[in-house]
Amino acid sequence: MQQLDDFSAYHDELLEGHYDCIDRIVLNGYFPLGQQGGGLRTWWRQLTGSDETLDQAHLQRMAGRFSRRLHAWAKKQGIPLIHCAAGERKHDLAERYLPQDSGVHGLFLILVAKAPGLVWEVTHSKNGVPHLQRKTPWPYVNHYHFHIIDPDWGHITIKMSGHPPFGIQVMLNGHEWVERQARRQTISASKEGNCFVGGSFQALDQLADTLCDEHAIGRLSEVCDRWAYSSCLCFALDLEEQCRSFFHYRYSVYQIEYSRNLLFTRGTALDAVFQGLVERTRQHLDVPKLHTLFGYKKRPHQRQRKEPLRMVRALDQPAYNLTVFKVHFGPLTLKLYDKGARVLRIEAIAHNVKGLRCGKSVEKLPIMLAELQRMVIDFLNVVQAAHHSFLPDGTLDALVAPTQRGARRLAGVDLQNPRMRAVSEALLILSPKPGGFTLAELAIKVRERLPDTQLSYAPRHASYDLSKLRGKELVERVNRSRRYRIRQQGIRILGGMLILREKVIKPVLAGLGKPRVGRPPKNICPLDQHYVNLQQEMHRTFETLALVT
Repeated sequence: MQQLDDFSAYHDELLEGHYDCIDRIVLNGYFPLGQQGGGLRTWWRQLTGSDETLDQAHLQRMAGRFSRRLHAWAKKQGIPLIHCAAGERKHDLAERYLPQDSGVHGLFLILVAKAPGLVWEVTHSKNGVPHLQRKTPWPYVNHYHFHIIDPDWGHITIKMSGHPPFGIQVMLNGHEWVERQARRQTISASKEGNCFVGGSFQALDQLADTLCDEHAIGRLSEVCDRWAYSSCLCFALDLEEQCRSFFHYRYSVYQIEYSRNLLFTRGTALDAVFQGLVERTRQHLDVPKLHTLFGYKKRPHQRQRKEPLRMVRALDQPAYNLTVFKVHFGPLTLKLYDKGARVLRIEAIAHNVKGLRCGKSVEKLPIMLAELQRMVIDFLNVVQAAHHSFLPDGTLDALVAPTQRGARRLAGVDLQNPRMRAVSEALLILSPKPGGFTLAELAIKVRERLPDTQLSYAPRHASYDLSKLRGKELVERVNRSRRYRIRQQGIRILGGMLILREKVIKPVLAGLGKPRVGRPPKNICPLDQHYVNLQQEMHRTFETLALVT
């Protein structure tokens, strides 16, 4: 772990270790000449000697030859080849066929399923010159999923289209690479599922960090080339045809996941911290729904005895209750969930790396990982600030006082105003957004929280309200751009003010004038008990002050 965050630093006494690691990586492999019609004609001439045979029938015949060769080879070698129905989870199906012997390497399963793919349509002019055009929308064609055990990366999947130019997708997992490297270097590690739950976390962190440097580019290209030509493309083009037509894949990153894993000393401490965090921050960060997978074990109260550590394969079902805290921002997702007995995982997921705005080429991988790490750190800082709010002395008076920005005098920040309260809530919701937010995005979030009579809220109104908050140094501009972000101090103050108003003042005052009649409940929530005590003391205080409720 290169940089600490506020959440990890605050709970450092409860942590036994921590590490960062790349999770799922999805690479797109493409043949550059095959992406344009003229390039495909050039490749066809290199393959066949001329483009006289370049027609629809020959392209379909090439896809059929690929399928026949693959089926015949799989039958001869005894490799399972399964045609999957629509919607079937292919990764779960592949788990049943995983080799139990750790020394087995190579192709062990082929799955076939339909998905949209690039298909070229050939027409001829009056002079017989072929003209190529992509079929739009992309038709559903057979894609072949080659499941392979690699000595360095473990279980990898190569998804390949049967039609020229034979595009591929390569799916790998960084945790499996770290696991095999740890085994080779005799580093102690205990793994449950896709997560390390014991061992030398400092050594594991150093191993995982090597996947974030520039050498990782060569490792990824090497493992893709190792299997793409010899185990997948060979059914469409043999090695001689590949060399003669100069067929060579280039790779770009499509999806990537990056995680930070915190190992707590006790499972009960993890439960207390995470459940309290979820309860207090889900409203601020607008998480309307939580996903919980119920397990069958209770988390360990004390640290388990140290046993000989060994590599453990993934569990099929969760042993402990797993609660997922998730926020989405377009193609980017931030997740926080408890994994295993004592591990809290924080993930930054780029479902499409276009959302990172740093390019897609595999050579940009270190930049992508640095951006994902920054997203994880910023998310944890925001969560910690929203979880532990803070109201300095004089905050109530300072917020409502007029704001001065240069020569411009603006109104103060009054949370009793419904519009200003909606702006504050929208700022807290947008606080974890990577790269900040725009005025248009803020206006959309504010309109969702305003009554129907004030739906005319526009970006110019957001600009005015944001100026007041910038004058209080609660919001700042991102590097002279048109994007803004709320400071951690602003998250604490606005979150504290909203909690004070919604969770303390309103419930207590609402209960003062409505005395309860009847027998109290047998089981009462601790928070409700605090409300009862506050209402009783407030009632006595009002009697002393002769204030009618």
